Amino acid sequence: MKILQLDKNHPLISEQLTAKGFVVEEDHSSTYDEVLEKIIDYQGIIIRSRIPLDKNFLTRASHLKFIARVGAGMENIDIETAENLGIKLINSPEGNRDSVAEHVVGMLLILMNRLFIASNEVKNGIWKREENRGDELLGKTFGIIGYGNMGKATAKRLSGFGVEVIFHDILPNLSDEFATQVSLEELQERAHILSLHIPLTDETHYLVDEEFISKMEKNFYFVNTARGKNLKTKALVQAIESGKVLGACLDVLEYEKSSFENLETSTSLSTKENQDLKYLLNSEKVIITPHIGGWTSQSKIKLAQFIVDKILYYS
Repeated sequence: MKILQLDKNHPLISEQLTAKGFVVEEDHSSTYDEVLEKIIDYQGIIIRSRIPLDKNFLTRASHLKFIARVGAGMENIDIETAENLGIKLINSPEGNRDSVAEHVVGMLLILMNRLFIASNEVKNGIWKREENRGDELLGKTFGIIGYGNMGKATAKRLSGFGVEVIFHDILPNLSDEFATQVSLEELQERAHILSLHIPLTDETHYLVDEEFISKMEKNFYFVNTARGKNLKTKALVQAIESGKVLGACLDVLEYEKSSFENLETSTSLSTKENQDLKYLLNSEKVIITPHIGGWTSQSKIKLAQFIVDKILYYS
């Protein structure tokens, strides 16, 4: 079986699959059209997010048996077409759930306790105590939307912080020792903190918008380590300005390129979009990281190993 790996991943993928008799070829630079010309020669594809596997691509890949996504999200794949063509879809959300969960907690602690701001002030000779008084996690209700691998790992990490964790998910009966399942309405009524752990679909695009935020009963902290377009940036900016959102931790942005490797250029954004992005970048109430929530040294190995194990299992 010939496999085409379209993104750079941990070398264990090629090493272990080659040892099992697979032929793994690497191509990290060809364009969509260039890959399209040769895809008929391969039975498997391993990707992250560099090239969209749309209907046109998949119908040309007539020998394809599986697509393996090193990571969780599958939005760059036309899932319906793949399933109709009998192509097995594989991903590895187990690989970076721990790093995402730690990133959520880390960002919140930094934001709520003004650690980054206070540290920079001291380094610049400024010693402020009252102005840097923090806010504790203890006693708060932490609301999670999406209780899959990432949501569960986040709830588990919070178990020692004295918070009550509740969650909403489209699947029923998911409550466990770390969190209790509630309706979306109850979550919006009770949560002091909101964290997203959902895929990007038609249903979740701009899930958190002006209407959603208006239904949150309490002023709240917002965390997004899912997908940038789960959030309407304009709505967040307005909510921070009004005080409805006390602070935001964003590992993903609406303006990321589809490959997640960079932001859209300023010339491709409207004037208002540029203003909203600049507001977030300059606000002391916002922490932004470059889509690295699942990007630890350990997760790189685990993501790759889960992919190899699943390819071997299904092949």
